[in-house]
Amino acid sequence: MGNTFVSRVGGVISADIAVPEHEREVRFYARVLGTGDEPLWREDLMNNLGTPVIGLGARTAEYERLPLQWMPHIQVADVAASAQRAVDLGGRELMHGKDDQGRSQWAVLLDPNGAAFGIIPVVPAEAMPPADGGAAARAGCIAWLDLTVPDALATRDFYRKVVGWSVQDVEMKDAGGRYADFNMLGGDGQPAAGVCHARGVNRDLPPVWMIYLPVADLAESLRRVRAEGGVVIKEMRGSDGTLTCAVIQDPVGVSLALAPK
Repeated sequence: MGNTFVSRVGGVISADIAVPEHEREVRFYARVLGTGDEPLWREDLMNNLGTPVIGLGARTAEYERLPLQWMPHIQVADVAASAQRAVDLGGRELMHGKDDQGRSQWAVLLDPNGAAFGIIPVVPAEAMPPADGGAAARAGCIAWLDLTVPDALATRDFYRKVVGWSVQDVEMKDAGGRYADFNMLGGDGQPAAGVCHARGVNRDLPPVWMIYLPVADLAESLRRVRAEGGVVIKEMRGSDGTLTCAVIQDPVGVSLALAPK
Protein backbone atom coordinates (compact mmCIF):
# COMPACT_ATOMS: atom_id res chain seq x y z
CA MET A 1 0.00 0.00 0.00
CA GLY A 2 2.95 2.36 0.52
CA ASN A 3 2.58 5.36 2.79
CA THR A 4 -0.89 5.36 4.38
CA PHE A 5 -0.88 9.10 4.95
CA VAL A 6 -1.04 10.41 1.38
CA SER A 7 -3.40 13.06 0.04
CA ARG A 8 -4.94 11.36 -3.03
CA VAL A 9 -8.24 10.26 -4.48
CA GLY A 10 -8.73 6.65 -3.42
CA GLY A 11 -6.24 6.84 -0.57
CA VAL A 12 -7.13 4.83 2.54
CA ILE A 13 -5.97 6.67 5.64
CA SER A 14 -7.74 4.98 8.56
CA ALA A 15 -10.51 2.60 9.63
CA ASP A 16 -12.95 2.37 12.51
CA ILE A 17 -15.66 0.25 14.07
CA ALA A 18 -18.26 0.47 16.85
CA VAL A 19 -18.30 -2.69 18.96
CA PRO A 20 -20.20 -4.25 21.86
CA GLU A 21 -18.16 -5.35 24.91
CA HIS A 22 -16.00 -2.30 24.32
CA GLU A 23 -13.61 -2.72 27.25
CA ARG A 24 -12.93 -6.34 26.33
CA GLU A 25 -12.36 -5.37 22.70
CA VAL A 26 -9.90 -2.62 23.61
CA ARG A 27 -7.93 -5.11 25.73
CA PHE A 28 -7.99 -7.67 22.91
CA TYR A 29 -6.59 -5.30 20.31
CA ALA A 30 -4.06 -3.74 22.67
CA ARG A 31 -2.74 -7.19 23.58
CA VAL A 32 -2.76 -8.62 20.05
CA LEU A 33 -1.21 -5.58 18.35
CA GLY A 34 1.31 -4.79 21.07
CA THR A 35 3.76 -7.66 20.57
CA GLY A 36 7.52 -7.61 20.13
CA ASP A 37 10.29 -5.68 21.83
CA GLU A 38 9.29 -2.52 19.96
CA PRO A 39 5.50 -2.66 19.48
CA LEU A 40 4.12 -0.95 16.39
CA TRP A 41 0.94 0.08 18.23
CA ARG A 42 0.38 1.81 21.54
CA GLU A 43 -2.13 0.58 24.13
CA ASP A 44 -4.55 3.33 23.06
CA LEU A 45 -4.43 1.79 19.53
CA MET A 46 -2.63 4.74 17.98
CA ASN A 47 0.47 3.92 16.00
CA ASN A 48 3.93 3.84 17.55
CA LEU A 49 4.37 7.59 17.11
CA GLY A 50 0.97 8.41 18.56
CA THR A 51 -0.87 9.03 15.28
CA PRO A 52 -4.51 7.84 15.15
CA VAL A 53 -4.99 5.16 12.49
CA ILE A 54 -7.79 2.88 13.74
CA GLY A 55 -10.74 3.82 15.92
CA LEU A 56 -12.51 1.38 18.25
CA GLY A 57 -15.70 2.94 19.59
CA ALA A 58 -18.52 1.67 21.80
CA ARG A 59 -21.66 0.42 20.06
CA THR A 60 -24.10 3.07 21.25
CA ALA A 61 -27.64 3.52 19.93
CA GLU A 62 -26.32 5.96 17.32
CA TYR A 63 -24.25 3.21 15.72
CA GLU A 64 -26.61 0.23 16.09
CA ARG A 65 -27.34 0.13 12.36
CA LEU A 66 -23.70 -0.13 11.39
CA PRO A 67 -22.46 -3.66 10.63
CA LEU A 68 -19.77 -5.28 12.74
CA GLN A 69 -17.01 -4.71 10.21
CA TRP A 70 -13.86 -2.68 10.14
CA MET A 71 -14.75 0.23 7.84
CA PRO A 72 -11.91 1.85 5.89
CA HIS A 73 -12.01 5.61 5.33
CA ILE A 74 -11.40 6.27 1.64
CA GLN A 75 -10.70 9.70 0.17
CA VAL A 76 -12.92 10.75 -2.76
CA ALA A 77 -13.17 13.85 -4.92
CA ASP A 78 -16.84 14.56 -4.06
CA VAL A 79 -18.54 12.85 -1.11
CA ALA A 80 -22.11 13.70 -2.20
CA ALA A 81 -21.55 12.49 -5.76
CA SER A 82 -19.85 9.27 -4.63
CA ALA A 83 -22.62 8.50 -2.13
CA GLN A 84 -25.31 9.00 -4.76
CA ARG A 85 -23.40 6.89 -7.25
CA ALA A 86 -23.12 4.06 -4.71
CA VAL A 87 -26.89 4.04 -4.21
CA ASP A 88 -27.52 4.17 -7.95
CA LEU A 89 -25.28 1.13 -8.40
CA GLY A 90 -27.10 -1.02 -5.84
CA GLY A 91 -25.34 0.01 -2.63
CA ARG A 92 -26.84 1.63 0.46
CA GLU A 93 -26.18 4.77 2.45
CA LEU A 94 -26.10 4.17 6.21
CA MET A 95 -24.97 7.58 7.47
CA HIS A 96 -24.21 10.93 5.85
CA GLY A 97 -22.57 13.80 7.69
CA LYS A 98 -23.06 17.37 6.48
CA ASP A 99 -21.94 20.78 7.73
CA ASP A 100 -24.24 23.68 8.65
CA GLN A 101 -24.42 24.70 5.00
CA GLY A 102 -25.53 21.23 3.94
CA ARG A 103 -22.22 20.31 2.34
CA SER A 104 -21.28 16.64 2.56
CA GLN A 105 -18.38 15.91 4.92
CA TRP A 106 -18.43 12.12 5.09
CA ALA A 107 -20.67 9.11 4.50
CA VAL A 108 -20.85 5.46 5.51
CA LEU A 109 -21.92 3.16 2.69
CA LEU A 110 -22.57 -0.51 1.94
CA ASP A 111 -21.61 -1.98 -1.40
CA PRO A 112 -23.92 -4.55 -3.08
CA ASN A 113 -22.07 -7.36 -1.25
CA GLY A 114 -22.80 -5.79 2.15
CA ALA A 115 -19.23 -4.60 2.71
CA ALA A 116 -19.14 -1.33 4.68
CA PHE A 117 -16.82 1.57 3.98
CA GLY A 118 -16.58 5.26 4.69
CA ILE A 119 -15.82 8.08 2.28
CA ILE A 120 -14.29 11.44 3.12
CA PRO A 121 -13.00 14.37 1.05
CA VAL A 122 -9.37 14.26 -0.05
CA VAL A 123 -7.36 15.38 2.96
CA PRO A 124 -5.11 18.41 2.23
CA ALA A 125 -1.44 17.41 2.09
CA GLU A 126 -0.58 19.92 4.83
CA ALA A 127 -3.02 18.19 7.20
CA MET A 128 -1.27 14.83 6.88
CA PRO A 129 1.25 13.68 9.52
CA PRO A 130 4.84 14.57 8.56
CA ALA A 131 6.53 11.91 6.45
CA ASP A 132 10.08 12.62 7.60
CA GLY A 133 9.94 9.64 9.97
CA GLY A 134 10.23 7.27 7.02
CA ALA A 135 9.29 3.65 7.58
CA ALA A 136 9.20 4.04 11.35
CA ALA A 137 6.52 6.72 11.12
CA ARG A 138 4.11 4.39 9.35
CA ALA A 139 5.07 1.09 10.99
CA GLY A 140 1.81 0.93 12.91
CA CYS A 141 -0.54 1.64 10.00
CA ILE A 142 -2.90 -0.28 7.77
CA ALA A 143 -0.49 -2.43 5.76
CA TRP A 144 -3.05 -3.50 3.15
CA LEU A 145 -6.75 -3.72 2.49
CA ASP A 146 -8.69 -6.15 0.34
CA LEU A 147 -12.19 -7.40 -0.32
CA THR A 148 -13.01 -10.97 -1.37
CA VAL A 149 -16.35 -11.53 -3.13
CA PRO A 150 -17.99 -14.03 -5.51
CA ASP A 151 -18.41 -11.43 -8.27
CA ALA A 152 -15.12 -9.57 -8.26
CA LEU A 153 -15.70 -8.08 -11.72
CA ALA A 154 -18.90 -6.27 -10.71
CA THR A 155 -17.36 -5.21 -7.42
CA ARG A 156 -14.28 -3.86 -9.19
CA ASP A 157 -16.49 -1.74 -11.40
CA PHE A 158 -18.61 -0.52 -8.47
CA TYR A 159 -15.56 0.90 -6.71
CA ARG A 160 -14.09 2.34 -9.89
CA LYS A 161 -17.24 4.41 -10.29
CA VAL A 162 -17.84 5.25 -6.61
CA VAL A 163 -14.30 5.90 -5.36
CA GLY A 164 -12.47 6.80 -8.56
CA TRP A 165 -9.96 3.97 -8.39
CA SER A 166 -8.32 2.68 -11.55
CA VAL A 167 -7.46 -1.01 -11.93
CA GLN A 168 -4.41 -3.20 -12.36
CA ASP A 169 -4.89 -6.92 -13.01
CA VAL A 170 -3.05 -9.37 -10.75
CA GLU A 171 -2.60 -12.76 -12.41
CA MET A 172 -3.72 -15.69 -10.24
CA LYS A 173 -4.04 -19.45 -10.65
CA ASP A 174 -5.85 -22.21 -8.83
CA ALA A 175 -7.09 -25.71 -9.63
CA GLY A 176 -9.76 -24.18 -11.87
CA GLY A 177 -7.23 -22.37 -14.03
CA ARG A 178 -5.89 -18.86 -14.44
CA TYR A 179 -7.79 -15.72 -13.47
CA ALA A 180 -7.12 -12.14 -12.37
CA ASP A 181 -7.68 -10.40 -9.07
CA PHE A 182 -7.39 -6.61 -9.00
CA ASN A 183 -5.21 -3.95 -7.47
CA MET A 184 -7.26 -0.78 -7.09
CA LEU A 185 -5.02 2.20 -7.78
CA GLY A 186 -5.33 5.63 -6.21
CA GLY A 187 -5.12 8.94 -8.01
CA ASP A 188 -1.31 8.78 -7.91
CA GLY A 189 -1.29 5.41 -9.66
CA GLN A 190 -0.16 3.51 -6.57
CA PRO A 191 -2.05 0.48 -5.18
CA ALA A 192 -4.56 1.42 -2.49
CA ALA A 193 -6.55 -1.81 -2.03
CA GLY A 194 -7.39 -5.16 -3.61
CA VAL A 195 -10.57 -6.77 -4.91
CA CYS A 196 -10.33 -10.57 -5.05
CA HIS A 197 -12.34 -13.51 -6.32
CA ALA A 198 -13.60 -15.88 -3.63
CA ARG A 199 -11.43 -18.71 -4.94
CA GLY A 200 -7.91 -20.06 -4.60
CA VAL A 201 -6.06 -18.66 -1.60
CA ASN A 202 -9.04 -16.41 -0.81
CA ARG A 203 -11.69 -19.11 -0.75
CA ASP A 204 -14.08 -18.91 2.24
CA LEU A 205 -13.06 -15.41 3.33
CA PRO A 206 -15.99 -13.16 4.37
CA PRO A 207 -17.13 -10.45 1.90
CA VAL A 208 -15.96 -7.55 4.08
CA TRP A 209 -13.12 -5.08 3.74
CA MET A 210 -10.24 -6.92 5.39
CA ILE A 211 -7.74 -4.57 7.00
CA TYR A 212 -4.21 -5.94 7.41
CA LEU A 213 -2.52 -4.63 10.54
CA PRO A 214 1.24 -5.19 10.93
CA VAL A 215 2.62 -6.55 14.18
CA ALA A 216 6.18 -6.93 15.41
CA ASP A 217 5.80 -10.60 16.42
CA LEU A 218 3.11 -12.37 14.40
CA ALA A 219 3.42 -15.76 16.12
CA GLU A 220 3.03 -14.16 19.55
CA SER A 221 0.12 -12.06 18.31
CA LEU A 222 -1.69 -15.21 17.16
CA ARG A 223 -1.06 -16.84 20.52
CA ARG A 224 -2.65 -13.81 22.18
CA VAL A 225 -5.61 -13.91 19.77
CA ARG A 226 -6.51 -17.34 21.11
CA ALA A 227 -5.73 -16.47 24.72
CA GLU A 228 -7.94 -13.36 24.61
CA GLY A 229 -11.00 -15.11 23.16
CA GLY A 230 -10.46 -14.60 19.44
CA VAL A 231 -10.14 -17.19 16.68
CA VAL A 232 -7.43 -17.73 14.09
CA ILE A 233 -9.41 -18.46 10.91
CA LYS A 234 -6.60 -18.99 8.43
CA GLU A 235 -2.80 -18.86 8.39
CA MET A 236 -0.95 -18.17 5.14
CA ARG A 237 2.64 -19.28 4.64
CA GLY A 238 5.24 -18.74 1.97
CA SER A 239 6.90 -21.49 -0.05
CA ASP A 240 9.56 -21.77 2.67
CA GLY A 241 6.93 -22.25 5.38
CA THR A 242 7.31 -18.75 6.80
CA LEU A 243 4.11 -17.28 8.24
CA THR A 244 3.16 -14.38 5.95
CA CYS A 245 -0.22 -13.32 7.37
CA ALA A 246 -3.26 -14.64 9.19
CA VAL A 247 -6.99 -13.94 9.14
CA ILE A 248 -8.52 -13.72 12.59
CA GLN A 249 -11.82 -12.95 14.31
CA ASP A 250 -11.94 -10.86 17.46
CA PRO A 251 -14.11 -11.89 20.44
CA VAL A 252 -17.28 -10.33 18.96
CA GLY A 253 -16.76 -11.95 15.55
CA VAL A 254 -15.15 -9.12 13.57
CA SER A 255 -12.72 -10.26 10.86
CA LEU A 256 -9.33 -8.73 10.11
CA ALA A 257 -5.84 -9.84 9.13
CA LEU A 258 -2.48 -9.59 10.85
CA ALA A 259 0.81 -9.37 8.98
CA PRO A 260 4.45 -9.32 10.07
CA LYS A 261 6.22 -5.97 10.20
